[in-house]
Amino acid sequence: MRPAYFEVLSAAEVEKIHAASMDILGSVGLRVDLKKARDVFREAGARIDEAARSVRIPEELVRSALAKAPRSFTLYGADPAFQMPIGTDRVNFAALGTPTKIVDMETGELRPTTMEDVRNHLRLIDALDHIDNSQMDIWPNDVPMTTIHAEAIVAWAQNSRKSFGLGCYGAMATEDMMRMAAIVAGGKEELARRPRFFGICSVMTPLQMIKLQLEGMFLFAEYRQPLAMSPEAMAGATAPATLAGLLAQQNAEILAHLTLAQLIAPGTPVLYGTVSTTADMATGNVALGSIETGLITAAAAQLARYYGVPCRSVGGATDSKELDLQCMLERTSTLLPAVLAGVHFITCGGTLESTMTESHPLLVLDDALCGVALRLARGIEVNDETLALDLIKELGWHGQHLDQPHTAAHYRKEFFFSKLLRRDTRDTWQKKGSKTALDLATERAREILGKHKPRELPPAMEKELLDYLNGVRRRSIADFEAAEWED
Repeated sequence: MRPAYFEVLSAAEVEKIHAASMDILGSVGLRVDLKKARDVFREAGARIDEAARSVRIPEELVRSALAKAPRSFTLYGADPAFQMPIGTDRVNFAALGTPTKIVDMETGELRPTTMEDVRNHLRLIDALDHIDNSQMDIWPNDVPMTTIHAEAIVAWAQNSRKSFGLGCYGAMATEDMMRMAAIVAGGKEELARRPRFFGICSVMTPLQMIKLQLEGMFLFAEYRQPLAMSPEAMAGATAPATLAGLLAQQNAEILAHLTLAQLIAPGTPVLYGTVSTTADMATGNVALGSIETGLITAAAAQLARYYGVPCRSVGGATDSKELDLQCMLERTSTLLPAVLAGVHFITCGGTLESTMTESHPLLVLDDALCGVALRLARGIEVNDETLALDLIKELGWHGQHLDQPHTAAHYRKEFFFSKLLRRDTRDTWQKKGSKTALDLATERAREILGKHKPRELPPAMEKELLDYLNGVRRRSIADFEAAEWED
């Protein structure tokens, strides 16, 4: 039986945060930088100040929108046989970040990322047991910014059967994403029926809805692809230093974005997202690996349950620059609260330095860490079979359990195993080469990449994808600017 959720707020405190957020939405509102979005809010009954570009949203409008949002949905892969139920008791893990640097697996040196790193990253995730989604987790330095999104989708289709995602990057880039995802899915209707593409709508704090993200949101909603509304507030910098104040502000921001998505297209899958943390007051930098990130995440999971929508958060995050003890301490202190609090979709596997640096062996280690966290969350199953009372009585004080059928029947399910976690004696460990968990993870990553074979796409699909990519490559930055919607 799954143990109770880890909760950091009482029911009364959840209500108090909700009331504060409704006050913020009704009195201050949000600055909304896209006229089309303001018009949608206006038609729904929100109060608009065109001079300030602000929108004040009444509580009844928020509740009406939340009633239309799905409590759960399924995210499919490039291979539609692959499925990720989101909003159920299942916890899903993903990589995410904006790494432009990577720890080279062969030399151990830090270097700029490349498209081949993107492809290798996708291949690794495709083979891992627990990490099931990639969201443009590596930003390559060897292709233009104007084509990264299209290059990545082609790489996904060719190298992964799992799901993929990107951010809301404005009108033209998001339209590219949707059309290319539709090619992979077999058409726009099939993409809407079985969504493959996970979107991150970044929420500007404090209290803003920015044009680039809103353009993307409209298109994700049109294609019925799931969207995680994800503020990245920093307590003490872009939000109050008190976590309660940050939660009230963040909650208002998330609810405004969730409301707009349902106004655009009722029934669009949405997630209550958070990437919020604290500012390190000594340096002014983000403290993504702080324990407060775990507390904010746990509170967000409670609020998401209160509103009846799935939750997305970071987990396994670190500010460390190296694969050291700080790295693993911060990973566990941000991952375990997310898993135990019931977050449905947890991101940031394989990253260092506040998600700015990638490591392939660390991604493999994180997969094992996710397995550990899932075992912890599963708890202890107590029934007549697992109590084994008859067997205990039979063996009494003179027996042992190694050769018992009960042991053979249960230990594989009851115990967590990972080939990266060795429990040999020191002598045996030394005879096997004195390999650390990082050494074993590196070997596993090399093994996966050495055996990986690209997916065989239907020739017509591959040609259509490559033709589309070549069209994107011929564009200039001016083409993207010209495609922006009227403000």
